[in-house]
Amino acid sequence: MKSKSLSFFWTLTVLYAAVCIAFPLVCVALSVTAGDIKEVLFSKVWHEAMRNTALECVSSTTLSVIIGYIFAYAVVKGDIPFAKFFSLVPIVHLVTPPFVGGLSFILLFGRQGYITKTILGLDVSLYGFWGLLISQVLCFFPISYMICVQTLQGINPNYEQAARGMGASRLRIFFTITLPLSFSGILSALLFIAVSVLSDFGNPMIVAGRFKVLAVEIYTQLTGWMNAGKSAAIGLVILVPSIILFVLQNRLMKNNLAKFATIGGKTQFLPSKKSSLATRIFLTAFCAVISLSVILQFVAIIFGAFQKLWGIETSFTLEHMKNVLRYSTELKNSVSFALCGALISTFIACLSSFIVQRTNLCMKRAIDVLVQIPAAVPGSLFGLAFSLASIALNFRNSSAMIVIAISVGFLPFSYRIMSSVFSQIKTTMDDGAISLGANKIQLLFTVLLPISKGGIFSSFLYDFVRGVGTMSAVIFLVSFKTPLASIKILNLAEEGFWGKAASLALVLTILTFSVIGLGKLVLKKIEDKAPRKTKSIFEFSFRRRK
Repeated sequence: MKSKSLSFFWTLTVLYAAVCIAFPLVCVALSVTAGDIKEVLFSKVWHEAMRNTALECVSSTTLSVIIGYIFAYAVVKGDIPFAKFFSLVPIVHLVTPPFVGGLSFILLFGRQGYITKTILGLDVSLYGFWGLLISQVLCFFPISYMICVQTLQGINPNYEQAARGMGASRLRIFFTITLPLSFSGILSALLFIAVSVLSDFGNPMIVAGRFKVLAVEIYTQLTGWMNAGKSAAIGLVILVPSIILFVLQNRLMKNNLAKFATIGGKTQFLPSKKSSLATRIFLTAFCAVISLSVILQFVAIIFGAFQKLWGIETSFTLEHMKNVLRYSTELKNSVSFALCGALISTFIACLSSFIVQRTNLCMKRAIDVLVQIPAAVPGSLFGLAFSLASIALNFRNSSAMIVIAISVGFLPFSYRIMSSVFSQIKTTMDDGAISLGANKIQLLFTVLLPISKGGIFSSFLYDFVRGVGTMSAVIFLVSFKTPLASIKILNLAEEGFWGKAASLALVLTILTFSVIGLGKLVLKKIEDKAPRKTKSIFEFSFRRRK
């Protein structure tokens, strides 16, 4: 018999999924007319944007996965020097606010860029496809790295040792054993990054220039032409391949779960043989170049914040940093909205994971699907959906809408984290608690959540960090009363105020990493006191179940 408290939390979860996820998407679907869809599908103007989007998606995804895999291989199996340092670079870049990449790219490779103009003396601009390709690859290769690291660490080196004992060369071993056993991880990275690239808004908005892509056109059609129907139709065009990729990704993860467990068994591994000198030199140089490219992005933001006029007047100045005080409202809103959104997202993720995995309540399959849908929906389309939903409900509270948008946008990540945490807790603990008289809600709050507190905190921390720099999902929702730092940085960059944009980006990045540092200290104390240590955010994300 269900307790009243369990019914209350089930109702709360269903209402959240229905009102905050399903209803906005229904509003988008209803705003589209047959004429809008026909024009988008058959107009030559939109054909160009579709081709650009497809080209961008294929190119950026492919290069991101290749670079991420080589980087992961070098760290895990390359026996290269400074491997620990190199392993930190993608992780740090992964939790950096997303606008930093696009802004720093312009500072380095724009018409007044430090590399293109100051060092090379070229009067060129990399706005367009090539600039977008470079910025997106640097932005998304850490995701590929994280997935491929887990895959490569799961490969039993005894297979490679056996092949080497039979006389196979290192190259043959790589192409016949290591690479095939990495295929599921590579494919998972391809699908995951493809969805991310399709929905990417910040990089195309800053770097793409006249190279039109659909994610930006969703925003342009509504703000520039006030055409909500056409904007929604463009979003639905992106949504179709995104959902297909998302379904394939989920199916791949489920189908290969047993395979990963077989590969990464707890057998006694033999020591791996070192790579050849030439291989180590190549892999070290490769990691050094990629790491330098990432580090240069931070250096560009720092120097841009303290130069009077980037690329023209390079004298030191504190003017831009002093001007940051003018944007205190933007900074306060970004931090407070991200905190609230992360709290809601983590709370709903805990409830939905518990309902799906530990109860037999009705609609749990529907909840499982709904809370993961935002991962397949482009952020700009969800932003449009929230805008239309607020109009339909006559709900004009911009602050609340931004908080909800942040919570929904990062809910799938938190849900996967908590599902992974709960799946590692034996159900015998449930039986023991219930036999002692605990109901389901007491089981959740007194047994499961205390054991999972490390994972909960990591999930909250990640949601907060990404929420601080979110852009696409909230760009339709900001108002004069609720400005955000990420949107202000975008506006300053578009207007050519590089120093002001860099200084604000620097302050927001420092705030972000300060929260990460504080969070790690708190998490360490939590894990030290916990009877059973839980894993960090990066271990939960892509590691197989044991």
